[in-house]
Amino acid sequence: MKSAMFVSETGKAKMLEWHHTFRSESTVAVESRTVDTPNGTTHVLVCGPEDAPPLVCLHGALATSAHLLPEVVALAVHRRLYLVDVVGQSVMSEDRRLAVDDDTYGRWLVGVLDALGLDRVALFGVSWGGFVAMRTACFAPDRISALALLAPAGVVDGPAWKGFTHVGLPMLTYRLFGSESGKQKFLRAIFTTIDERWASYFVEALAAYRLDVRVPKLLTKETAAAYRGPVLAFGAADDLSFPGGPLVARIADLFPEAETKLIPDCRHCPPFDDDFRASTTSTVMAFLRKHEEPVAAKGVLVRENGVIADPA
Repeated sequence: MKSAMFVSETGKAKMLEWHHTFRSESTVAVESRTVDTPNGTTHVLVCGPEDAPPLVCLHGALATSAHLLPEVVALAVHRRLYLVDVVGQSVMSEDRRLAVDDDTYGRWLVGVLDALGLDRVALFGVSWGGFVAMRTACFAPDRISALALLAPAGVVDGPAWKGFTHVGLPMLTYRLFGSESGKQKFLRAIFTTIDERWASYFVEALAAYRLDVRVPKLLTKETAAAYRGPVLAFGAADDLSFPGGPLVARIADLFPEAETKLIPDCRHCPPFDDDFRASTTSTVMAFLRKHEEPVAAKGVLVRENGVIADPA
């Protein structure tokens, strides 16, 4: 059967190798799970204290849970992390594409939560994962306690011509002709800092995946009105895909109580350094703590700072 996501089995195998490479560098113990959903099998990496509040993390396009792990691992000190491999964007989950103009992704993630036995969770979505997180929060608001977003898709569109000339065309010339100048141009347009390992992965991913050129449908105020829980959103000031200024302004319009942060001198892919990761995760952690909810753990209702009630 023809793959919906990959050009060849060789390319798919390379993507699997990259997942395991990134995962092998984890600084914490990580458990791998595979669950069944109505949209096919879904892979999940799990780490952090078993009795901590759950935080579901969603990676960006053409990535995997292992790629996101180093960016959020600091949160595993105080949260039980579930890093979900997004169907249609990760080699680790079902080889199929899902609709991007309706509630399909929200239904899929609710299916993942059900399969994991998670009733109510906080979500942290990055880029494409941010689009999935918002769709889920609006589709099933009773299942989501808080929503954190980093340069999410589905909020604003970037400048079409500039995006094409700086990213699309150079990417195409590299993919078709192996143009080194094209490669360097689109890498500089996407990445704030060039990490050689990430750059190597990304150019191999471009060759391995059948590129999904569909653009997620922008969230409307009518759809967003279904979710009125807490929201934290980061916009990247120099992001060509989803410009940070317009993004944080529209988030504030969609979710009037949202907290927004504009990251200066930042392209779509943020810096690959410990200082940026520490700053981002500390902001997310403070946000989650502020909106903490009781969670059931081993028969006792608890908060992060201790036992508050027995549900019996």
